[in-house]
Parts: sequence; structure tokens; C-alpha cells
Amino acid sequence: MSQTLHDFKAKTINGKEISLEDFKGKLKLVVNTASHCGYTPQYKGLEELYKKYQDKLVVLGFPCNQFGKQEPGDAKDISSFCELNYGVTFPLFSKVDVNGDNADPIFKFLKREAPGLFGTEMIKWNFTKFLVDQNGKVIKRYSSMT
Repeated sequence: MSQTLHDFKAKTINGKEISLEDFKGKLKLVVNTASHCGYTPQYKGLEELYKKYQDKLVVLGFPCNQFGKQEPGDAKDISSFCELNYGVTFPLFSKVDVNGDNADPIFKFLKREAPGLFGTEMIKWNFTKFLVDQNGKVIKRYSSMT
């Protein structure tokens, strides 16, 4: 049987390990986020999307500090920033690397299943998005601008 997103576990922003299988039956939009990026205002749209469709879709935010050091804070800083500035209620996870040798296994999987332009697996910037179906299969990858 081939691997799906549901085969992975992740640590929430509060440090609790959960299985991504908890989100089975819903579409998932997995996003690498940052608090100090030109794309940071996308938190507002992501939250609106989550609130409007939360019975069918969940947004999963993974803070990352690999692009211009735009996510320098710790879990508490990130969580407070997202809540205070954008009213984020969708699940946020502990800070991860999305590229390189220390890339989180979730992002290794997502990049392999939905490579970017010209087949490259590297993520170019913050707020790259991966749409995953109800069964954990990756449907599509979207650039930061989407």
C-alpha cells in the first residue's frame, strides 16, 4: 500500500504529538508559514477558508524559519502572533524545516508527491501550499502567490 499523509505524526505548536490520520475524511491544506514575511497576511485568508469550510477542510500550518529567517520566534511567540494578529484557530504545528537534510518527513513526502515547477522538489518560499484529499493523497501544490 502506498504512503499517505495519514501515515505521519506531527507535534502541535503546544508540543503534543498527534497523528495526521485524525484529519481523515477532510481535505487538508498543508502550508509552511512564517510570521515576518510579505505573504504573512495570507493567514487571514487561510483562517477565513478554514472557518467557512471546517466541516470539509482543515488548514494545517507548519511554521518554518528557512526563508530569510522570517520565523525567528519560539512556539509561544508564533502562537501568540497568529492568534492576536490574524485570529488563527486552525491547527498550528511546531517549527519545521521543509528543505534540506533535516526536512520534516511530512514535507519530504509532500514534495515527492507533488513536485514543483520543472519537477523540482525544493520549496521556494513561505506559504507554499499542498492540497491533500480526504484519504491522505496529495492532489496539488500551490506557490506562495496562490
